[in-house]
Amino acid sequence: MVRSMLIAALAATSTALSVGRREASKPELFTIELGPGETRVVTEEEKWELKNEGKTFLDITNHPNLASSASVKSASKIAAVAYPSAMTQEDTVKGLIAKLDKTFVQEKLTTFSEFFNRYYQSTYGKQASDWLLSEVQDVISASGAANASAKAFTHSWTQNSIIATIPGQSTDKIVVGAHLDSVNGRNRSGRAPGADDDGSGSITTLEALRVLLSDPKIAAGEGTNTLEFHWYSGEEAGLLGSEDIFDSYASSNAVVKAMLQQDMTGYGNNPMGVITDRVDSGLTAFVRKVIDAYATIGWVDTQCGYGCSDHSSATAAGYPSSFVIEADMDLTSPYIHTDGDTLDRINYDHILEHVKLVVGYAYELTFADL
Repeated sequence: MVRSMLIAALAATSTALSVGRREASKPELFTIELGPGETRVVTEEEKWELKNEGKTFLDITNHPNLASSASVKSASKIAAVAYPSAMTQEDTVKGLIAKLDKTFVQEKLTTFSEFFNRYYQSTYGKQASDWLLSEVQDVISASGAANASAKAFTHSWTQNSIIATIPGQSTDKIVVGAHLDSVNGRNRSGRAPGADDDGSGSITTLEALRVLLSDPKIAAGEGTNTLEFHWYSGEEAGLLGSEDIFDSYASSNAVVKAMLQQDMTGYGNNPMGVITDRVDSGLTAFVRKVIDAYATIGWVDTQCGYGCSDHSSATAAGYPSSFVIEADMDLTSPYIHTDGDTLDRINYDHILEHVKLVVGYAYELTFADL
């Protein structure tokens, strides 16, 4: 009897341990949204498989407020924005554009793409975000703009996002965004220079900040609206960094009057691609006018998919967003998410065209009554 009881006890213990091991080995699950109301629960590996197939999505696991089925927080609190019908700051903006520095862009993008990768969960990714924050702070310090600042926006993963702020007369925000992470889609711990995706957009945004801060009125905080420059972590994994930021803005009732995303600005020599899906149509119409006024390569309308870049996080939070990419989507770089997204494939003159767009967008809207 004792022997039978002992055997039974050992068997029960063995079963419990086996169940415990099976439970411990269960993969973490994530909720992603691939389209309006189209959600799916996936593992980490399944998420990256979808990414490698070209699917775009928001990872809403930690942000149910950003699901399309959720009641949008900020949309009901922000009246529709009426954007200017024409440019009003052309002389000043053209003077700023004359200060663009291709050498600065080349040097900074070279360093940024030399990190082995900028994967959001890697040590390299954290080093890259730390380096970029230092560069942003150096630009602000060199400008002498006493009230401008830059800080890390921390997340639950290794790499930080960055927010630079130039206060205006109101706290209403005009935002320029890019993502600072990169990924090798077939080997996430592998080499991912991300020169175009999105080193180009990150340095486009840095150069625009540098040039804008050379304007005495911007530096003195005389703009009607506050200017913010964002560099997002974790975009490649489902817009994670921008979701954290825009969800926090919506929760705190922050007012964002406009958001422009710069993701991939350096490949080819084609007209810019103006994204028309998951964007604000009024802001997008204004952005087309900015390109016409200040850039020289023109634009075409194109679509990129539901969660293709960080503007989609702003849209999900109820904020007006826009996105301009390097070309029609069919003509964008075929080397992204590989170790072949390298500097030798970058057209720096094309990047400067995007800087012109960002400078024009930011200056015109900073001084606009919206």
